[in-house]
Amino acid sequence: MHAYRSHTCGELRLADAGQPARLSGWVNRKRDHGHLLFIDLRDHYGITQCVIDVSSPLFAAAEALRLESVVTVTGRVAARTADTVNPNLPTGEVELFIAELAVQSTAEVLPFPVNSEAETPEDMRLTYRFLDLRRERMHANIMLRAQVIASIRRRMIEQGFTEFQTPILTADSPEGARPYYVPSRLHPGEFYALPQAPQQFKQLLMVAGFDRYFQIAPCFRDEAGRADRAPGEFYQLDFEMSFVTQEDVFAAIEPVLHGIFKEFGAGWPVTTPPFPRIAYHEAMQRYGTDKPDLRNPLEMRDATAHFRGSGFKVFADLIAANPDSRVWAIPAPTGGSRAFCDQMNSWAQSEGQPGLAYIFFRNDEGTGPVARNLGPETTEALRCELRLGDGDAVFFVAGVPRQFGAFAAAARLRIGRELGLTRDGVFEFCWIVNFPMYELSEETGQIEFSHNPFSMPQGGLAALEQQDPLKILAHQYDIVCNGVELASGAIRNHRPEIMYKAFAIAGYSPQDVETRFGGMLRAFRYGAPPHGGLAPGIDRIVMLLADTPNIREVITFPMNQQARDLMMGAPAPIPPERLRELHLRLITPGEK
Repeated sequence: MHAYRSHTCGELRLADAGQPARLSGWVNRKRDHGHLLFIDLRDHYGITQCVIDVSSPLFAAAEALRLESVVTVTGRVAARTADTVNPNLPTGEVELFIAELAVQSTAEVLPFPVNSEAETPEDMRLTYRFLDLRRERMHANIMLRAQVIASIRRRMIEQGFTEFQTPILTADSPEGARPYYVPSRLHPGEFYALPQAPQQFKQLLMVAGFDRYFQIAPCFRDEAGRADRAPGEFYQLDFEMSFVTQEDVFAAIEPVLHGIFKEFGAGWPVTTPPFPRIAYHEAMQRYGTDKPDLRNPLEMRDATAHFRGSGFKVFADLIAANPDSRVWAIPAPTGGSRAFCDQMNSWAQSEGQPGLAYIFFRNDEGTGPVARNLGPETTEALRCELRLGDGDAVFFVAGVPRQFGAFAAAARLRIGRELGLTRDGVFEFCWIVNFPMYELSEETGQIEFSHNPFSMPQGGLAALEQQDPLKILAHQYDIVCNGVELASGAIRNHRPEIMYKAFAIAGYSPQDVETRFGGMLRAFRYGAPPHGGLAPGIDRIVMLLADTPNIREVITFPMNQQARDLMMGAPAPIPPERLRELHLRLITPGEK
């Protein structure tokens, strides 16, 4: 018999009764029934109940075992009596009577229990992540992640893609976030950058003649963490294709994503390809966001015309003072009670807003201050336009959309949830298309790229030369599932003259472009195919499939929201001699 195990802790079945067996694992639970001691032994594969009688000379040693100690037990498999069968365990029809016991490793007192889902502060969980990962739910999440990645690889290869690896130490690239820099010891004063994405390399692979590339790519961005974004690093399914249109990219990835969510989505319905396409400006108007959750059926409408010059002076004056001001209406079917409207108004105030204007309808009449000031004819026109009836309500937000859009989107989501309109247990996909090529920076007021700077503008060079930059659309697209952005992609700009012009509009000189993207420019001068791609986030895909709102729940060893690795103690100071080797001198905060 093997020194440590003849079977795993998830392997024994009723057919093994009467046979000798040896198991190794962690002590998951102990239950002392006086004359019998039950030990649930756990390994990667499952749990087996082991039993030792008080008359055994090993009883005292077994009784002294601490939870999470690692032991090897040898004995005979026995069938459980009918009244003790555990239907919740694959091994629940048998137990192992212990004849030999060897302690491989004794556990100290645990900082928190791992055999239950007891609430534990996240920083403690991350400090002892090796313990946290022993918990059943966390173990299942990480195994789900591994299985999803394996399935993605298989599906991409079946679609004709080839996996390549691209460099980690590379040059800086404007991907919309701060990069991590790595000082060069051999080249004083110079730095590598960790890739925010393999963007340039995957395009260069297309120029090199490889038709369909993919990889499960690590990406690094020096940005703050949040529930759906890990700070520091993340992984994405990065892929690129040559001689394709936008629709070709969609047709390649939709079966992969649909298949993954059908395979691992616990039987939830998944949007059938082709996924709906929604233009960016339409998404912002209807949902207040370019990441709409389509499980919520509510759609906002522009109600500005009804309030312009109306008796509701708060909105009418706002519209008159600023031509960019708008009033958006958020319908609330079945929300037509003063209690619900007051509840939403209080919520808006808790979000830092002055309130949330509303009308609710009773006996086919609008009720409330807004309705009184608008008058019955305008109120009825609004009701008809929004297709509302008795017992329904409508809420309003007003101002400049880029300033109130996020709040309006949050209000739509909250109304849908509170009224029970948002569907659970389903995966709703859509594409957001026709993104603007440029936007105005709120910080500097300058024109900058709104999305991927390497995208092909719709209309090509002529659009860049003749149109208002803020009205130019790009061949850019996102894929969204349940309100979570899973991927961004584009049909790429593969012509040098368009690249120079596109970057010039964003404030880059020809010298800037040649210095920062010389490799790409050189490649494009030697024959570049039209190409495009996408990069779905692995972490977010698994987060949705695991039905958890926190992305750290599906990452093996994540940092906390302050970008600290509490388990390994990173980042940390380095010795002065290492700084000298790297030709670096530290400037502490506040020092000039």
